[in-house]
Amino acid sequence: MQNAPETSLVGTEYEVEVGPVAHGGHCVARTEGGRVLFVRHALPGERIVARVTEGGEDSRFLRADAVTVLEASKDRVEAPCPFSGPGRCGGCDWQHAKPGAQRRLKGEVIAEQLQRLAGLTPEQAGWDGTVMPAPGDKLPAGEVPAWRTRVQYAVDAEGRAGLRKHRSHEVQPVDHCMIAAPGVTELGIEKQDWPQMATVEAIAATGSHDRQVVLTPRPGGRLPLVELDKPVSVLRVEERDGSVHRVHGRAFVRERADDRTYRVGMGGFWQVHPGAADLLVKAVMQGLLPRKGDMALDLYCGVGLFAGALADRVGDKGAVLGIESGKRAVEDARHNLQDFDRVRIEQGKVESVLPRTGITDVDIVVLDPPRAGAGKQTVRHLASLGPRRIAYVACDPAALARDLAYFHESGYRPRTLRAFDLFPMTHHVECVAILEPVAKGA
Repeated sequence: MQNAPETSLVGTEYEVEVGPVAHGGHCVARTEGGRVLFVRHALPGERIVARVTEGGEDSRFLRADAVTVLEASKDRVEAPCPFSGPGRCGGCDWQHAKPGAQRRLKGEVIAEQLQRLAGLTPEQAGWDGTVMPAPGDKLPAGEVPAWRTRVQYAVDAEGRAGLRKHRSHEVQPVDHCMIAAPGVTELGIEKQDWPQMATVEAIAATGSHDRQVVLTPRPGGRLPLVELDKPVSVLRVEERDGSVHRVHGRAFVRERADDRTYRVGMGGFWQVHPGAADLLVKAVMQGLLPRKGDMALDLYCGVGLFAGALADRVGDKGAVLGIESGKRAVEDARHNLQDFDRVRIEQGKVESVLPRTGITDVDIVVLDPPRAGAGKQTVRHLASLGPRRIAYVACDPAALARDLAYFHESGYRPRTLRAFDLFPMTHHVECVAILEPVAKGA
């Protein structure tokens, strides 16, 4: 006998008191009947009317939007962006909160994840509880930092560029994204029609005047003639295998950090905030304190940002091994670091390549994994190499906290943790944890 279909509650409205912030850009609330709501566009302590956007009678929790604010938080502001709000663009989470409040909310999320997943208080994690603004981001109320140097626009059926709605493939057309960096805005992507395109990614390098557009056609779609407001190179994502190919112009952009220039090819990864690369290199090097002659690892090394900084500091008698899975990123890293004789870059997954290297001990490690984190296997292997310090760069506090618990099992604890607001208006936050071995008998 088939089960009866679940009764949808989408569109149902509840008047609720908003509880604490949760990981993911929403707050937790409960209906009078005890149902848990994850509510966007709300702030802790507010009284609101929440409209369900996802979930049914049998769901563990419901997702909802705050559609009416009955009692507002003192931290609430009018969202500066006209495309922000219930049912609109999903790119920002906290347009309705003062900048200082956004950082406090992110700090509360980090603290909650550390406690829940790693059993650590802020003090035990070596963290003062603050989330620091990025350089240049302290602006008057009502102004929005234009920080996003890489913006992927979705394209609707009419060929209009926009941004996706929250947890949806639906496109919200926009005429201007407020958090887009000036170098992206000046390309004028939103003013053009993009027939037969699925996405248009705009990249504005901060280390040079290089501008790049990466086009992903719809199945069978033909590339349009790209005539933008500024000189730009054009790349195409192949439908067949997702590979990226140059159409015209340079296949890379030049970025700059720590007094070095880095080539980043074919739309490859680079920190999105213009101040992020320098800030993170500084935080990592201050935490690791590399010495001449050190043997260093840079895991998930990308185009070699941290490997280059380490190579500069460990000198001719030191050595650096970088490991990266992306083929193009490895080519770029080898190009970027070709003037260092004692730097080696290996291609492959960290958990596969690291055991094959035969390395049995290292002095210092930089770990900058993707959002999912490093995982138990890699953490255990790193701890077995006995580094005196490990710098863990994390873009997801939940993954960081899980890995800190694995490090604790393997005899390492955080010495310091710093948090940076490198993604203003969104729920994302960057952390740098410096770990060291637990003293014997401690």
